[in-house]
Amino acid sequence: MADEYQEINESLIRIYNGILWIEEKKLRESTFNDLTIKEMHAIDAISMYDHQTSSQVAKKLHLSPGTMTATANRLIAKGYAERFHDEEDRRIIRLGLTHKGRVLYRAHRAFHNMMVKSFLKDMDENEQKVIHKALRNLEDFVEDHS
Repeated sequence: MADEYQEINESLIRIYNGILWIEEKKLRESTFNDLTIKEMHAIDAISMYDHQTSSQVAKKLHLSPGTMTATANRLIAKGYAERFHDEEDRRIIRLGLTHKGRVLYRAHRAFHNMMVKSFLKDMDENEQKVIHKALRNLEDFVEDHS
């Protein structure tokens, strides 16, 4: 049993590192090569938690507010994100994506969609059910331990 756990752990690490490597390679080859992989994923987070404050996005990502603020500052300087005042309380500063940031977000989502479609295309229905259940279990684990 311990060997199976170790094999699964090593596979998850290999998959995660492989996806990051592909993403970094594609990023360096793209017109968005001024970004780091961390900044690209911050763009995803800002889009997912649109119109949130830096602190709110940081909390959802389990980052320190300072880390998210520094990343947001770099994205703003590069033209991918922007800050704006809340309509109801002008003291609250929220984050959003610029047009350039939304274009990158859509490209990144398209990459992930293509990757998943490629992954699922040769699986039969039972294999797809098993992988969906495994992914739900992983999501639950992450949520429970965050």
